[in-house]
Amino acid sequence: MTQTLRRGAVAFALGAMGVLAFAPYRVYPLIVALVAGLAHLGVSAISWRQAFAIGYGFGLGYFLFGVSWVYISMHDFGGMPMPVAAFATLLFCAYLALFPAAAGAMLGSQRFPAAVRLTLLFPALWALGEYLRGWFFTGFPWLAVGYSQVPAGPLGHYAPILGIYGVSWLTVLCGALLALWYSTRRERSYKAPLALFALLAGGVAANQIHWTQPVGAPTTVSLLQGNIEQSMKWRPEAARDTLDTYLRMTLSAKSKLIILPETALPMFNVDVPQEYFRLLSEHAKSQGGDVLIGVPEYVSRDQYFNSVMSFGTAPRQVYRKYHLVPFGDYFPRWPVLTWIMDALQIPMSAFARGETHQRPIETGGQKVAINICYEDVFGEEIIRQLPAATMLANFTNDAWWGDSKASDQHMQISQMRARETGRYMLRATNTGVTAIIDERGGVRAASPQFVETTLNGSVQGFSGMTPFSHWGNAAFLVLAGILFAVALFKRRAL
Repeated sequence: MTQTLRRGAVAFALGAMGVLAFAPYRVYPLIVALVAGLAHLGVSAISWRQAFAIGYGFGLGYFLFGVSWVYISMHDFGGMPMPVAAFATLLFCAYLALFPAAAGAMLGSQRFPAAVRLTLLFPALWALGEYLRGWFFTGFPWLAVGYSQVPAGPLGHYAPILGIYGVSWLTVLCGALLALWYSTRRERSYKAPLALFALLAGGVAANQIHWTQPVGAPTTVSLLQGNIEQSMKWRPEAARDTLDTYLRMTLSAKSKLIILPETALPMFNVDVPQEYFRLLSEHAKSQGGDVLIGVPEYVSRDQYFNSVMSFGTAPRQVYRKYHLVPFGDYFPRWPVLTWIMDALQIPMSAFARGETHQRPIETGGQKVAINICYEDVFGEEIIRQLPAATMLANFTNDAWWGDSKASDQHMQISQMRARETGRYMLRATNTGVTAIIDERGGVRAASPQFVETTLNGSVQGFSGMTPFSHWGNAAFLVLAGILFAVALFKRRAL
C-alpha cells in the first residue's frame, strides 16, 4: 500500500505539470516526457490495480490543475457556496481521472509483454478514453493531450489526417516509446528511438502537404470584443449600455465581414428594437458585406435558440447552436447532480437544440461554418459543413471562466479545428481571446483579454478536403481496433 501511495503521489505530480504543455504556456514537448514517466511507473507496477491507482493519480493531478477554472464558473458567477463549488470541482475531476486510470491499468496487466502494453495497448486505450470522454454525458474532451501539439509540435501536423484523437494517440505513443527505450537501455536496442524519430520525421513531412487551396479573393474582417462584464451581462438595467456598445463598435468597423460574439445582444431578437437591426444592416450594406450577430432567437415561449443571425447584403440567415452545454445552455436532470444544477443561476438556460446538419452562412463573399462556444470542441461535428464552407467562425463568451487558463486553452482548441480542416478560424469573443487563426493553426492576430477592442484583418477562404474532413474519427477508431487485434494476436502467439 505504501508503494502504491508513493507511486500515485509521483504520478499526481507528473499529471499536475501537464498543464504547462498547453496554452498559455505551450511547452508542448513536456507532455511526452510526463507520459513517459507515467508509462514507466505503470509498466513496472506489481499489478493492474496498482497501475490503475498510478493512472488515477496522474489523471487527478492533470485535471485538477488543468480544468480547475470550472470552480470559477460555479462559485464566482454561478453563486455556488465555496465549499460546495470546491467539492463539485473535485468530484468532476475525479470522474475525468477515471479515463487515464483505465489506460494506466493496462500497463500493469501481466497478460501481455511489456513492449505490447507500452506501444500497442496503452496509447490506443488512452486516446480511446479521450474519445469516449468526448461522448459520455454530452462530452467533455477538454485537454486531450493532442491539443498541446498545435500549432508548433511536429505531431500536430498529423491533425489533417487523423484528427485530435489520432494526434493524442501519437503523442502518448511517443511517451511510451521513451519509456520503452529507458527500460531496454541495457539491451542496446534501437527500435524504440528509431520509431520515435520516424514519428517525428513523419510529422515534419506531413506539414509539407497542403490539403486545401485558397479560393476567391481575401475578405476584410472585424471581430468585435465588447468586454461586457459577466456579472452585468444579463442584468436588464445594463442591456441598453450593451446595445450601445456594440452599435458604436459596429458602426466604426470598416470591414466587409463584421462579427459580434455569442449572445452579444443579451435579449431575445424580438425584443431588440427593429431600428437597431436596421442601423446594423445599413452599415453592413455600406461596406458591401454583412454583420453576424450572436443573439438569443425567440420562436415560442417553450422554444428559443442560441443563434447567430446575419444582416446586410446577403439574405437573412440563421445558425442555431446544435451541441448544447450542460449547465450553460440547459440543465440536464441527472439525479446525482441535480443539487448542483439548482444552485447555479444562469439566465436563458433552456435553449432548444438546432438542426444536426446546417448550411454555412453565405456572407461577406465567404461561406462561413458557424460554431458557437463549446461546439468547436467537437471536430467531427465541425466537418458537417464541409466542403461547402470556405472558413470557420467561433462565437463564444468565455467570461464565465474569469481570468483563468480556460480562454487560452479554448483558443488552442480552435487552432486544432483550423488544422484539421485546412481553413481559417475566426474567433469573436466577449472578453477574449478574440483571434484570427490561419489554415495551418497559426494565430495571425489576437486581441488582449478583458479590453474593449476591435480586431481587424484580412482572411482567405479555402476549398478542398483534408483526409480528416472526409472520414472524421473513423480512421482513428479503425486504427485503434487494428492495434488491439495485433496485441491480442501477439498474446496468443506466446
